[in-house]
Amino acid sequence: MKKTIYTLSLLALLFACKDNKKESVTEEKPETEQSVAISNDVLENGVIYEANIRQYSVDGSFSAFTKDIPQLKQLGVKVIWLMPIFPISETKRKATGGEFASEIKDEAIRNKMLGSYYAVSDYTKVNPEFGTIEDFRELVKTAHDNGMFVILDWVPNHTGWDHVWLKQHPDFYTKNKKGEITDPLKDDGTSMGWADVADLNYNNKDLWKEMTDEMSYWITDEKIDGFRCDVAGSVPTVFWEYSIPKLREKKQLFMLAEAWEPELLKDNLFDMAYAWDGHHIMNEIAQGKKNVSDFDAYMKKRDTIYEKDDMLMNFITNHDENSWNGTIKERMGDAAPAMLALTYTMPGMPLVYSGMEYDMDKRLLFFEKDTIPKIKGKMWPLLTKLGQLKNDDIALNGGKKASVYERINSSEDKKVLAFKRGNEEKEVYYIANLTKDPIEFTLSISGEFQDAFSGETVSLQKNEIHSFKPWQYLVLKK
Repeated sequence: MKKTIYTLSLLALLFACKDNKKESVTEEKPETEQSVAISNDVLENGVIYEANIRQYSVDGSFSAFTKDIPQLKQLGVKVIWLMPIFPISETKRKATGGEFASEIKDEAIRNKMLGSYYAVSDYTKVNPEFGTIEDFRELVKTAHDNGMFVILDWVPNHTGWDHVWLKQHPDFYTKNKKGEITDPLKDDGTSMGWADVADLNYNNKDLWKEMTDEMSYWITDEKIDGFRCDVAGSVPTVFWEYSIPKLREKKQLFMLAEAWEPELLKDNLFDMAYAWDGHHIMNEIAQGKKNVSDFDAYMKKRDTIYEKDDMLMNFITNHDENSWNGTIKERMGDAAPAMLALTYTMPGMPLVYSGMEYDMDKRLLFFEKDTIPKIKGKMWPLLTKLGQLKNDDIALNGGKKASVYERINSSEDKKVLAFKRGNEEKEVYYIANLTKDPIEFTLSISGEFQDAFSGETVSLQKNEIHSFKPWQYLVLKK
């Protein structure tokens, strides 16, 4: 058995990575028009894709991304999250390096500085750099035709300094003792460092109605399916208690909070929050700063602070992590495949960020034009297998009806993570050496299993010695 499991695990890894042949992106024809509303049942086994329109293609357009939407079905994507698509403020537009673009004397360099997506100048228009509203509508239609849903990245905490509200509704904004509108501040009154945006003041309830009305436009007129709400925890919960029910009256929605606070998931407010703690622990395990015991403590904490039907988004990267904290390779190195498989097999919904599917190994520029690679390598076939497994196996349900997560003991519990997910007659097992060293260990389970990647049969016996290489992992079905 020791030799068998080692050989099969190698086969699994090779199968997942065998498509090293470089190939160009090809378009697939959409099938039937999607008519099913987004729902908890649809989301149980979904994958979410974060689309960075500016950097996704050479021209950074809606149309270029739309052409590739049919391919996302191969990755099991059910929800497309578009980073902010709105016009970006010219006033105090941020540049690479942190200064304002207006301070750059060289005109050619100054013109390259496109600013932050999160400095919105108009919530009801699209960024002309990306295309027209008709282009956006075609994107949404194509997603719907291919059985996917579209959510917009909404920025409720602040606006750009060009926003019309600064003139029409200055009372919507936070002001200092001098009566000056401020950028977002910390609790101690110091700046958050987001000087390119003006802070909104939710003590003014007129703002609540105006913000909700602008969100409603995208639901009713542009047929989107929900929102990912930026720094949702910095906006008072009472606003969400006012706004989200009104939005849900118009259509079934999917609401993702960029936040960890459990209260945002209560009473039919947000459907999903960020698994920030889980992400940080995966980084630290990959870097040798923490071990599997810390992951176990995290899972127990999740059970304590979240309710059984709360959903969290699991991820190894996103736009912030990539641009500011490092690429997957920088943060996780050789541990990345094992950590990626973990995000798909643990409770919750896994995230794919633009470029990740093409083995992107660079930090995308945040304030100026960049482009992701578009050549399929090792990651595409691995994400395809994981996406198919997530979509098709109810043992990996991760939403309101999440399958049971059951830790499996080993002789090396601080180094080996093993657990079972189960629902009805289906079971999926994750077994991984989460260290940089080879390891021998025994498990407390036995039986016949199927390798989720290769389809080969794997036999396990209780207390049999297994040998895993550094960061080696198995995903097994029963």
